Amino acid sequence: MAGFVAGGLCGTRAGTARAVAERNGFGIRADRCRRRAASVRMSGTNGMFTPSEKKKVIVLGGDGFCGWPTALYLSEIGHDVIIVDNLSRRAIDLELECDSLTPIQSMGERLKVWKQVSGKEIPFHFFDVAKSYELLRELIAREKPDAVVHFAEQRAAPYSMKGPYQKKYTIDNNVNGTHNLLCAIVESGLDVHVVHLGTMGVYGYGTSGGEIPEGYIDVTLPGGRESNILHPMSPGSVYHMTKCLDQLLFQFYQRNDELRITDLHQGIVWGTNTPWTKKDERLINRFDYDSDYGTVLNRFLMQAAMGYPLTVYGTGGQTRAFIHIEDTAKCIGLAIENPPKSGDRVEIFNQIAETHRVRDLAKIIADLTGCEVKSVNNPRKEAAENELEVSNKKFRSLGYEPISLGTGLLEEVTQVADKYKDRCDVDKIMPSSFWNKKIEEQCTDDVKKPDADDVDESLLNAIAKGDPKKVEKLKEVLRGN
Repeated sequence: MAGFVAGGLCGTRAGTARAVAERNGFGIRADRCRRRAASVRMSGTNGMFTPSEKKKVIVLGGDGFCGWPTALYLSEIGHDVIIVDNLSRRAIDLELECDSLTPIQSMGERLKVWKQVSGKEIPFHFFDVAKSYELLRELIAREKPDAVVHFAEQRAAPYSMKGPYQKKYTIDNNVNGTHNLLCAIVESGLDVHVVHLGTMGVYGYGTSGGEIPEGYIDVTLPGGRESNILHPMSPGSVYHMTKCLDQLLFQFYQRNDELRITDLHQGIVWGTNTPWTKKDERLINRFDYDSDYGTVLNRFLMQAAMGYPLTVYGTGGQTRAFIHIEDTAKCIGLAIENPPKSGDRVEIFNQIAETHRVRDLAKIIADLTGCEVKSVNNPRKEAAENELEVSNKKFRSLGYEPISLGTGLLEEVTQVADKYKDRCDVDKIMPSSFWNKKIEEQCTDDVKKPDADDVDESLLNAIAKGDPKKVEKLKEVLRGN
């Protein structure tokens, strides 16, 4: 911990940091038709479970932030795993000119190292699920998977609002990819369980008037008729809209073709590594800190590591759901083990561990690191304050015991943000994508007109060569006068 303090994380004592962390061929296979696996619970000291049977699982988007550690976890617990990815997230790194903070290796290197440390091989297929329908259909027909885990979507709300290209790309990639998968399964004639990583954002925030149920909500229709319907959708970005469209596709294909589908409405994922990516440095997962792909927690951690104020958007009263990356992988394993029956409606789980207001999250990290907190204009169009109460009873009933921020946050600070901070480009942390033109103008004003009182007096004196009148003139310029 002493090394952590010396590393420049705004300087706090080790004991205080620990205290804060602590609290806070085609044809249906008869043996797989119209059945539900026995309910399998997590067990053991690491929350692991032994699958009831070995399954073949295709992971679409297996090179990404959630896909990579999940693929390793499924392999570790005994499943035969196949990865499909077009490496589009790496291409977006080039577009945004911002790499992962952690030095991720090539896909070939990752898979070679995994075989060395585990003795297990994961085949990799390089193609675009949204564009290469025939390759996807042929792969499913040839491999006859028990399940397909679908991560192959552009996952960042800010990126989806960056401009017309990014908006169109997000719609084309996400919706076409999901529809291609469903079409390919129907055409194959196989009984394949689809596990899709969705988002809590499909519900909107604070629109239920109480606890958000898991996917479906009880309503009273005109005439007093009671019903249980898909929860109304309220997307807050183009990205969230694609997840809403995914939901409608799932509902149709389940009713029309009796596909077995599990949709996981997941909270914001935090954390970087899992026990499986820690087996070798070359297996390390990616850590995004930029304003487009970096989650609020990652941005705060990076700012703390660099000694910068933690920038809270607006009042910081936005309440969001969170889950650790290790729990993401484990929950997907549980979903694979507990599929719906063929003919059952789409199974929906709320995949979250806890909720926090953004300003409270900032305070946790500020107390942990000694950094200050600063409010900036919000680049998003969203409510300044919201409540968020979420049910996650289904996963809890299967023995899911999540990692909390209080127990895992210190590791993120010391082993990731501080360790790799020399790779950080601080210019990428502040917002560069805005929900509309009016908001962009407001946020740009913040950047163009810094507070003169925040500028080092000695710097102004140096520029003015000690002339008090010139110092005052410089301050007036900075104030926009």
